[in-house]
Amino acid sequence: MRFDSGRVCLDLVATSTSPDGIRDGEALRLWLAGAGLVPDRTPLPRVGPEWAAAFRSLRGDVDTLVRAELARAEPPEDALARVNALAAGPPPGLCAVRDREGHLVRELCGGVECGALLAAVARDAVELLTDPGDLALLRACGGDGCTRVYLDTSRGHRRRWCSSELCGNRERVARHRRRTLSAGSA
Repeated sequence: MRFDSGRVCLDLVATSTSPDGIRDGEALRLWLAGAGLVPDRTPLPRVGPEWAAAFRSLRGDVDTLVRAELARAEPPEDALARVNALAAGPPPGLCAVRDREGHLVRELCGGVECGALLAAVARDAVELLTDPGDLALLRACGGDGCTRVYLDTSRGHRRRWCSSELCGNRERVARHRRRTLSAGSA
């Protein structure tokens, strides 16, 4: 369920194309840890269906805003208002604590709250949507049927697929099959 798009808000959008997505609290718990929003081994006892629904709602709004940017269209005001409202909330507090071996590790201070985690992702979306440099790198995957978006940080900014291993490989295999079929029919 982990996809490295270059921004945590785009990673959230990518969960809509994952077979597991964020269908329930357990899937959300895995995504939160995988996306780095909560440090490893952070207990998340209250993550449940209402948290998953809130993140799916934010995912839909961020997706709508990002696609509007890609299309160079006016973003829907209602989606923008909801993302802005979430981004205005306080993000989770981080503190450094010693682990069992005495090393400093990150931990969330004051417990894990849904609103704080939503604020962190919404704030990332606002930063993306208002940063001309990152917007210039925003791309939609060119893979057949893929709807993922990502930041193209490749040298020369010529990346065409969300993942060379997935969509890129599918495209190369399809191209090879087309060449083989056309050579066979000639």
